[in-house]
Amino acid sequence: MFAVYCEKPDNGNPLAALVVGERPEPVVPDGWVRVRVTHASLNRHDIFTLRGITGQDTPIPFPMILGNDASGVLDDGTPVVLYPLITGPDRTGDETLDPGWHVLSEKAQGTFADYVVVPRRNALPLPDGLSPLHASVMGTAWLTAYRMLVTKSGLRPGQTMLVQGATGGVSTALIQLGRASGMEVWATSRDARGLDLAAGLGAHRGFLSGETLPRKVDAVFDSVGKATWAHTLASVKRGGTVVAMGVTTGQNVEMDLLPVIVNQLTVAGTIMGTLEEMRDLLGLVVGASIVPAIGDVLPMERAEEGVRAMVEGRTRGKIVFTR
Repeated sequence: MFAVYCEKPDNGNPLAALVVGERPEPVVPDGWVRVRVTHASLNRHDIFTLRGITGQDTPIPFPMILGNDASGVLDDGTPVVLYPLITGPDRTGDETLDPGWHVLSEKAQGTFADYVVVPRRNALPLPDGLSPLHASVMGTAWLTAYRMLVTKSGLRPGQTMLVQGATGGVSTALIQLGRASGMEVWATSRDARGLDLAAGLGAHRGFLSGETLPRKVDAVFDSVGKATWAHTLASVKRGGTVVAMGVTTGQNVEMDLLPVIVNQLTVAGTIMGTLEEMRDLLGLVVGASIVPAIGDVLPMERAEEGVRAMVEGRTRGKIVFTR
C-alpha cells in the first residue's frame, strides 16, 4: 500500500529520512479495526520521528509510517475520526497517566498511508456536522489545546488568556477554542502576518513576541519553550496559571522561583488528552460551529512539501494530507 514513512532517522536532516513509497498492508490484531485513511494531519511529532527522537522507553521500530491523526472509513463503511493515544484494553481513568501509553507512529504504524489499524475504542464515529477534513486535526493539536484550556487552566468566561506563538496547530486551536468559550483572547507572534492570522481566528488583541502587555493575564499557554518562557512568567497575574505543552525552541529554561512563590502562580504541564476529553472536544466544536483553521491541504504524495514547511517554520495553521 502507499505510505509516507521513515526508513532510517536522521537527526541532522529530517527531510532526508522521509520516504514516499510502498509498505505492506497492516495485519489487524484481535480487538483492532482497519481504517481506510481519507485525511491525515501533520504534527511536530512527525519531525521528531524523522529525527529519531521519542519519549518512549524503547526505540521506535523503524521502518515506521508517520502520522498520529486521521479520519477515514471502517471496512463496514462507517466514517470515523481517530483518538491517537493507545493504552491497554482494560485501561480506566486518565489515559495520559498510563506509563505505557503511546501514540500512533511510536510503536504502532501511523496514519500517513492507505490504511491504518487501531484498537476498536480509538475509532470514534464521525459526528454529524464535522467534515473528515476538520476531524483529521482533532486528535493531537486540538485535543491538547482543549485539555490545556478546559482541564488545566481553570479559566472562566470573561477572563483573559495569552497564547504564545499564534501560528502553530495547538496555538490556532487555543485561539478558536478560547474565543468560542467566551475568553478574552490575546496572542503573540514574531511578525505581522502571524498577528493577522490570530485576529482572523478570533484573537481580540495581538502583540509581537516579547512585547510588554498592557496588563497581566489570567493564564498563559506556552508551546514554544525557551524563547518565550521569561515573557510567559512576566505576563501572568498574581494567582494566575501557566500551562506548558511544547518545547519548539528548547526545553531547558531558567526560572526565578521567587516570583512563582510570591505571586502564587500555578505552572502546569500537559500532554494530549483522554478519550472522554476527545468526545467532549468534538461536541464543543460541532455545538459552537467552530471551523478549525487549516493552513494547507496536500495530496499525501506531496507530503515532503508539508514536512519541509514545518521544519522551516512556515506553517500557518494545520497541514492536512489527503488520499
